Amino acid sequence: MYFTKYNGLGNDFVFLDGKTALSVSDPAALARRVCDRRLGIGADGLVLLLPSDKADVRMRIINADGSEAEMCGNASRCVPLHLHRHLGCQKNQISLETLAGIIRTEMIDSARGLVRVDMGKPRLTRGEIPMQGNATEQAIGVTLEACGKSFTGTAVSMGNPHIVIFVDDMSKVPLSTWGPELEKHPLFPRKTNVEFVQVLDEHTVRMRVWERGAGITQACGTGSCATAVACILNHKTANDITVKLDGGDLQISWPEQQNIWMTGPAQEVFTGDFLL
Repeated sequence: MYFTKYNGLGNDFVFLDGKTALSVSDPAALARRVCDRRLGIGADGLVLLLPSDKADVRMRIINADGSEAEMCGNASRCVPLHLHRHLGCQKNQISLETLAGIIRTEMIDSARGLVRVDMGKPRLTRGEIPMQGNATEQAIGVTLEACGKSFTGTAVSMGNPHIVIFVDDMSKVPLSTWGPELEKHPLFPRKTNVEFVQVLDEHTVRMRVWERGAGITQACGTGSCATAVACILNHKTANDITVKLDGGDLQISWPEQQNIWMTGPAQEVFTGDFLL
């Protein structure tokens, strides 16, 4: 099985395309196998690139635990790089069909793998996220009980659910303890991604993430967008911010509170042939 491995700021993926992607009959089982960091290739997720009648390509994202994600910002930046380098695509603007809708990308610098992504409009009501409670109500400054503690968070969907929790000192966040408990909090019927955020200044935040279905990752594109939205809704930052992640920085902009834009790097790591 021929594959290509990519990462977006350390958030890594195994890519399959063409006949190989079409031949996958059990994506969940394959993802668990190839994403295993001891017995497989090692990755946070498996990405299948498939034909689309709505966009340039259809992207399926299967998490390391076999669950399917609606959307992935870091993987979205890797797709145009793959299409340019391996599939002969010459277009700088490439559209992706996802479970969260059509995502539009722009290759800014192919040599450096710098990609800008129109992530669309964030969903802010409980019904859209989804989250328990009044479906038309926004979830800003809600209280969650977990790990014997009370957390205050803002819930946002970027096509997938997020809960953003502001902290004073990131070094004091036991992410591997709090993350999995909040991921499966009963307020979120489809579970949730969890972001802890320390505001450094009006244009800069530090964020760490526990991703639904993957655990601690080096970066999360949709999580960075959700973080920016939560910062703005809570009057903590400007509309253009740098999100500093374990794997590096992403530039996030939410102009006029309409579509949100993400700019950052994608990197090809290696290619290989995995024996099934």
